[in-house]
Amino acid sequence: MTDIKHRGYIVSSIVTGLLGEATLAGIVLWLLPRWGVNIPVWGLILLMVFLGVYEVISYGIGSKALARKPVVSLQAMIGCRGRAITPISSDGYVRVGGELWRASSTGPNIDEGSQIVVVEVNRLTLFVAPLLKNMQDYSGVARIVEGEKEGINELEKGECGQKMKGGVK
Repeated sequence: MTDIKHRGYIVSSIVTGLLGEATLAGIVLWLLPRWGVNIPVWGLILLMVFLGVYEVISYGIGSKALARKPVVSLQAMIGCRGRAITPISSDGYVRVGGELWRASSTGPNIDEGSQIVVVEVNRLTLFVAPLLKNMQDYSGVARIVEGEKEGINELEKGECGQKMKGGVK
């Protein structure tokens, strides 16, 4: 994330956090007593602490999501490694780059938990093959990435296509 975007995210997180805390205090101190509900000050402090912890956790998750490099096209998925979430005979699900995708096997059945490599993309379905120890064994499987030798080197490094960071998660 660039420094300017990072600062903007920090500022917006702080402002929204303070507005949330002020809203909570206003509801507890002004609105609820009008309805006959009285929360002690220690209860308000406890609620504000929980809200603050939630906001810190949300900030951490949000900053990680914003820092990820975007995938420019689905073709960038070709060559990415992942893991089968369900057994894949004709279709199933895989996790690639931290995201869940519908997948179809281009070869033999793939067991749940097996490492896979994306060999083709059609719409939002990934066509995958089991990740083989010997990269030369991919010569008979559909194209891995454009430029065979480049693709094999990228797979050995654990990277995805040209535009996406990858690895098994």
